[in-house]
Amino acid sequence: MYLEHKGITVFYTDEGKGNAIVLLHGFLENALIWEPFIATLSKQNRVICIDLLGHGKTGCLGYVHTMELMAETVEAVLEHLKIKRSTFIGHSMGGYVALAFAEKNPDAIKGLCLMNSTANADSPEKKKNRDRAILAVKQNHKTFIRIAIANLFNPENRAMFSEKIKAVIKDAQQTPLQGIIAALEGMKIRENREVLLHFTPFKKMFILGKKDPVLDYESLISQIKNTKVKLVEFPDGHMSHIENKDEFLHKIMHFIEN
Repeated sequence: MYLEHKGITVFYTDEGKGNAIVLLHGFLENALIWEPFIATLSKQNRVICIDLLGHGKTGCLGYVHTMELMAETVEAVLEHLKIKRSTFIGHSMGGYVALAFAEKNPDAIKGLCLMNSTANADSPEKKKNRDRAILAVKQNHKTFIRIAIANLFNPENRAMFSEKIKAVIKDAQQTPLQGIIAALEGMKIRENREVLLHFTPFKKMFILGKKDPVLDYESLISQIKNTKVKLVEFPDGHMSHIENKDEFLHKIMHFIEN
């Protein structure tokens, strides 16, 4: 389905009835990543998947897609659907967007799950890496995507998931150049929202990969110290929805139901 928002088209899917579950994909992904889970989740829930700005079938809004701008797009979809409260599950960048949404609309959040994501802002080193990535994208975005996607998996899993990695790369290569750069620029300047893990009333869960090549495990553990955030640890990389598919679905179902 499509929604006109600020002069662009936003793509989303809406399946099932019941409590609203909003699924937000990560960088270089789109709503298709949730397809393996929708049939199960939508049996007792209303499942909303949204292509974030510059990804999938959603257009670009300028040259910097801040997490706040992406969250406004999510807000527009939910207002259009007349959904007042939702449980959010955000993968990586989708988690940053969910946090931006939660900061602005805390009463609209029933639960928040950050999957392979963080509430911290980019470190100075990470910001430099974003700038390097932007240069690499401008030089050859298809090569950048191919390397970036493979590097998200636990190295020990790359042979086992080689066909899946190829499919993810093929899908990611549909992402327009402007959308890739705008997301990198937006992630680079995002705010630290760790305070939301401590002082918000809704239930929260972290899903971490112990061998996540993108996020620092110890930093993630320290973020949830002295909080009520539920912790789920998987032994693999950044792509829990692929590398730990069945366990991921089980944990998500449990989180939604309780």
